[in-house]
Amino acid sequence: MTASLHDRIRAAAPDLRGRLLADQPLADLTWFRVGGPAEVLFTPADEEDLACLLAALDPDVPVTVIGLGSNLIVRDGGIPGVVVRLGGKAFGSVAIDGDMLAVGTAVPDMRLAKAAAEAGLDGLAFYRGIPGSIGGALRMNAGAHGGETTDVLVEARGIDRQGQARTFTHADMGFSYRHSGVPEDVILTSALFRGRPGERAAIEAEMERVTAAREAAQPIRERTGGSTFANPEGGKAWQLIDAAGCRGLRRGGAQVSEMHCNFLINTGSATAADIEGLGEEVRRRVRETSGVELRWEIRRIGLAAQAVSQ
Repeated sequence: MTASLHDRIRAAAPDLRGRLLADQPLADLTWFRVGGPAEVLFTPADEEDLACLLAALDPDVPVTVIGLGSNLIVRDGGIPGVVVRLGGKAFGSVAIDGDMLAVGTAVPDMRLAKAAAEAGLDGLAFYRGIPGSIGGALRMNAGAHGGETTDVLVEARGIDRQGQARTFTHADMGFSYRHSGVPEDVILTSALFRGRPGERAAIEAEMERVTAAREAAQPIRERTGGSTFANPEGGKAWQLIDAAGCRGLRRGGAQVSEMHCNFLINTGSATAADIEGLGEEVRRRVRETSGVELRWEIRRIGLAAQAVSQ
């Protein structure tokens, strides 16, 4: 009998200190609450532990990183290979020195905004309106309410597929709209941000404004994955979706939000296929009515259910 991937990893890297779990459900780790299991889920103890796994892992085994699961669809067939989820003190700390903030990539965006405000550092309040963690923000140059990650990042650090630590300057990040150019095989572990001196009361007031605007305009209490499609150049995705008649459109248990039609919702019984299929139908209708090809902002990972059953 062929050894499982879990057992092969244990044999190749017996000194791993983090949690290594086989056939681990992932649905509860995503905001949509859908999707199949990870073949292996690894939560490293620290950066050294992560490097140990990556250095020992067969290069042919795929590695997928997930954060807080806010901007993510895990397909129903699950994810082959190793899924890495960073967490704990090693990846969840915020340290402030003057106007600089050293942050682990498992830190929620909202927590970074709060820490900066408490230190009287301006320029990061926009993170209050972004669900997810710093790792995802770095990957997609996350932004909202007039600010973007590129505006405040100094450098980032990560571990590549060979287990080597790498540092990326701002220029190395290759930021563009909702995108960064960091190699896909690098797992980002920490980042350094720079704020600017400000008045704590004014910064906190700005954060309250961001919160109120978000609650008024977005279905944040639903099972959703955040903004679904990136805004096309010179336009707004939600306006194109609305004009295509997709507000409230349903497929299975998935629905286009009535409140903000660039959000998809799991009404309670949706599968990942329902949600992704609905998104593709929205893209088709927008393409037919406006000629615009909407680009997914939500990550879609893993295998469709039929791909596993075949």
